[in-house]
Amino acid sequence: MEFHNPSGVEIRKLLERVRRIAVVGLSANPSRPSHGVARALQAYGYRIIPVRPGVEKILGEQAYPDLQHVPGAVDLVDVFRAPEFVDAIVDDCISMHVPALWLQESVVNPPAAERARQAGIFVVMDRCIYKDYRALML
Repeated sequence: MEFHNPSGVEIRKLLERVRRIAVVGLSANPSRPSHGVARALQAYGYRIIPVRPGVEKILGEQAYPDLQHVPGAVDLVDVFRAPEFVDAIVDDCISMHVPALWLQESVVNPPAAERARQAGIFVVMDRCIYKDYRALML
């Protein structure tokens, strides 16, 4: 089965309702794409929750070693990890009842994305949330 992303209208509606974003694989290094994207999302008013083991804080926010340690609900999980790690992230999203999952550019795992979608999760794959925000919201 071929995976298809939601329409631009559906993605815009997602970006309008999301407030708290867990960023899996967020780097503390300002030169990394995950750092720049998360910093921009903060500037757009989103609350960023860094998910990265071995780091205390990133972008002024408390970091957590994995999704299971993030306190409270998140509206969206944004993934900057290699495709082979997505299956476990989807497992966490399903068990935590996360409503939306965003797999960044080059993070492509169609079976995991489809499994998340079948569990009722809104899924975007192989797209940059920053680029889509700029195209759809500004």
